[in-house]
Amino acid sequence: MKFLCIPCDEVMDFAERQIPGDGTMAAVFACGGCGREMAMLTNPMETQMVSSLGVKVGGREVPAQALEGVRSGLDGGHEEAFVEAPPTPGPVAWSPEAIERLQNVPSFVRGMVKRIYTDYARERGIGTLTPEVMDTARSDLGLEGM
Repeated sequence: MKFLCIPCDEVMDFAERQIPGDGTMAAVFACGGCGREMAMLTNPMETQMVSSLGVKVGGREVPAQALEGVRSGLDGGHEEAFVEAPPTPGPVAWSPEAIERLQNVPSFVRGMVKRIYTDYARERGIGTLTPEVMDTARSDLGLEGM
């Protein structure tokens, strides 16, 4: 993804990245022609997705290393990955209206969105997920703009 300075019609350069500590991330881009700056702010969920995909915001600072993806995947294994999670309360049913609404979510994130809503309902003892529960979850989880 590149950003274009509209008045100069030039590709903007990456200037800096800031991680305020609240789960968000800000990336600042500047135009080499006029010096105009613009910032992109990601919400916590977008920040986590970018991070989990291994995307380097602003480009690389060091050259790529041989087998870099394999090395980073093996670095710092988690012992808790082999511990069985405690059983969760009963299953969460999805109403036909909620399933229909879920179909409007882009397919590449649909599974993640479904899990977020299901976990939300399960944690609160909600047996059937409806569009109303989805609205409440979006509000409670701070996802209104998504």
